[in-house]
Amino acid sequence: MTLLMVWFMPPWVNPIYGIWLPLAAMLFAMAMQARVQSTFRRFAQIATRSGLTGAEVAELLLRSRGISDVQVEQVGGFLSDHYDPRTKTLRLSPPVFAGRSIAALGVAAHETGHALQHADAYAWLDLRSRMVPVVSIGSKLGMILAPIGMLIAMGSQGPLGMSLLIGAAIGLAAVVAFSLVTLPVELDASRRALALLGNSGVLVGGEIDGARSVLNAAAWTYVASAAAAAVELLKVLAILVGSRNRSRE
Repeated sequence: MTLLMVWFMPPWVNPIYGIWLPLAAMLFAMAMQARVQSTFRRFAQIATRSGLTGAEVAELLLRSRGISDVQVEQVGGFLSDHYDPRTKTLRLSPPVFAGRSIAALGVAAHETGHALQHADAYAWLDLRSRMVPVVSIGSKLGMILAPIGMLIAMGSQGPLGMSLLIGAAIGLAAVVAFSLVTLPVELDASRRALALLGNSGVLVGGEIDGARSVLNAAAWTYVASAAAAAVELLKVLAILVGSRNRSRE
C-alpha cells in the first residue's frame, strides 16, 4: 500500500507525511528484516553443546513448568515460528524444529515463552489475542478504503472521499494499537526465553549471548512494524486534513 499511495499522492499533501516518512519506514522495515535473517543464518551455523533440537528444547522447557497440554509441531516456511493460543500449539519452522544451533534453540525458547505467557494468563498476550479479530478487519479496511478515498478526494470535494478516509484512519488506528501491544508481548517472551535457556543449562556461556543477538534482531522487526503502521496512519490523516482544507477553500 505504501508504494501505491506514494505514486498517487495528491500534490497538496505534505511530502513529509506523503512520501519521505513512508519511504523511510519501508526502508527501515526492509533493513530490520534483512538483519534478523542474516543474524539467524549466522548463528544457525553454530551448534550448541547440548546437541538438542529446537523441538526437544521446547518440550523440555514446557515440562519444566509442568505444562503438558501444548503440542509442538513443525510448520513450513522460514522463520514462520509462532504459538497459537487458540489450539495451544507451538509451531516451529524446519530449521528451528530440527535444528541444533544457537539460533534454532533461541527461537524455539522464544515461542515457548509465549506458551508460558498463556499459562500464566499474561495480560498483554490476552489483550493481543482479543484484538486479533478487530485488527484483521481494520487492516483490510485501511488497505481498501485509503487508496479509494484518496483517489475520490483528488477528483472531488464531496463527503464520500472524506468518509472513506475516516474509515481508513479508524482501521489503521486499530493496527497501530495492535502493533504497540505486540511489543511488550514479544519482549517479555524473549526475556523468558533467555532466562529459561540459562537456568536450564541448555545454553551456556557465549551461547546465551548468541541467542540474545538473534532475539534482539527479531525484536527490531516488531519495532519496524509498529513504526510502519504509525506512518501509514499519519499519511492517511495528512491526506484527510489536506482534503478537508481544500473543501474549505
